[in-house]
Amino acid sequence: MAKARTRGARALIWLGVLIVGLFGANFAAVTFDQDGSAAWTPQLALDLEGGTQIVLEPRLAEGASISQEQLEQAVAIIRQRVDASGISETEITTQGGRNIVVALPGEPDAQTMQRIQASAKMEFRPVLASAQANAPGSTPAPVETDPAAEPTAEPENAWDQAWITPALQSEFAAFMCSDVDPTEVADPDQPLITCSSDGTARFILGPVAVDGSSIADASVSAATNSQGQATGGWGVNLELDGEGPENFEAVTRAITGLPEPTNQFAVVLDAAVLMPITSNAIITDGNAQITGGFSQEGAQSLADQLRFGALPVSFQVQSNETISPTLGANQLQAGLIAGLIGLLLVVAYSVFQYRALGVVVVLSLAVAGVLTYLVVTFLSSTEGYRLSLAGIAGLVIAIGITADSFIVYFERIRDELREGKHLTSALETGWKRAFRTILVSDAVSFLSAVILFLLSVGNVRGFAYTLGITTFIDIVVVALFTHPLLRLLARTRFFSNGHPLSGLDPKALGAVYLGRARFREPVLAGKGAKSANEAQRRQTIAERKAHAATTGKES
Repeated sequence: MAKARTRGARALIWLGVLIVGLFGANFAAVTFDQDGSAAWTPQLALDLEGGTQIVLEPRLAEGASISQEQLEQAVAIIRQRVDASGISETEITTQGGRNIVVALPGEPDAQTMQRIQASAKMEFRPVLASAQANAPGSTPAPVETDPAAEPTAEPENAWDQAWITPALQSEFAAFMCSDVDPTEVADPDQPLITCSSDGTARFILGPVAVDGSSIADASVSAATNSQGQATGGWGVNLELDGEGPENFEAVTRAITGLPEPTNQFAVVLDAAVLMPITSNAIITDGNAQITGGFSQEGAQSLADQLRFGALPVSFQVQSNETISPTLGANQLQAGLIAGLIGLLLVVAYSVFQYRALGVVVVLSLAVAGVLTYLVVTFLSSTEGYRLSLAGIAGLVIAIGITADSFIVYFERIRDELREGKHLTSALETGWKRAFRTILVSDAVSFLSAVILFLLSVGNVRGFAYTLGITTFIDIVVVALFTHPLLRLLARTRFFSNGHPLSGLDPKALGAVYLGRARFREPVLAGKGAKSANEAQRRQTIAERKAHAATTGKES
């Protein structure tokens, strides 16, 4: 008994450590927040707070149109871009079979806005020539070219210097980076004059050598040299599929070993060069690592742009405006009131059915509420999670899941008491049986939440997210609080003696026989009659015969 009490106290201590740890994590997130998004309250989603609505319009050549398949693919890619920073309850829809409407909760940060607006089709073009950017109002800087590179024939491939004609040289010499038009749709089969995204360099680029749609994945890892040894920096791992590996091999085979800048190819997005990449080796399998003195944040940003930049068509921002909440404070208040009513009903039922055990239910629900609040707030501060009305519905449903666990546990204890066991023994045996049932039930709920999260979008994902969190917290509360607390309460006279108000009164539960072949004569009136019927129902054939032998009559 002392050992059980020690285990119960130890579990409660671990629960206290967990709560203190979550408080500390939230404190650190708020204290060291860089962009001001962290707070001690969860961020609200679009339906509760309002936000920003961006309408994207496709940039098409004259007479061209966008297909429904292209539009759906673009929606999926933009959703990936927005969700790259975490769960944000973003709504992305189509409008008029042509435009894409992106509704973001609150005020999106600069990085998210950049992901939305940087919506042009990504391309890889070989660098034919480069120079520093011309200063506004200055005399155009001359461009040094190799006389041997003067065009003598039609260009044969994307990296052929024959693309640089005298007219193109003159245009490049006079080109200003302020002349870059991100709304212009560049011809993929013609050279392109443009600038770097930071406006410090100008480029003559050949036609598209590798299309952005060939990018299967882009990830970040420690940079390595040709021997596979870490160099101390960060690199972007690029993986191509489709025609990408073949085209990438062709361009790297042709430009590797050439003098700068012709040994480079450029990653182009929104008609600007994200960065020129030097080819140091021939890539034959479509897997390459891009290095260049990246910080971890810079490498991750480029990886995101490569990974989510392959839109089937280019888009431009048609409008950007603030929108009001679609549900607002009144609906939020109504949802919270509904949750409070459900909570009160659960508490009232628990007190009515389980007497003093109802206090255990109330305390367990309070602990579950504290844990859920701290977890949701932490995820809101660090992962961009936002609480929607659907998410609140998931929290309300969690009340029922947690209450169901209590009912399973309490009824198991009662069953053991009906068998004539002492409370301490009934508590441990009932816990072993109940916990298996609780695990199976919560596993089903958690699996449902995971599948729903993976297959859904928008607010439905928020519902699945909160449902999964609260299901896991239910196991923690039952294992680290409810059961340990009952272990300690079982040591008190009120519960151990089966006080009528404890909810564990053996007489009220029908525990009228004390073990195999040992019976106490029931009082056949009121609850006693029910107890007698319960006792008779639970007797085995051997027990009935033994009872008949001691009383001289059949049961």
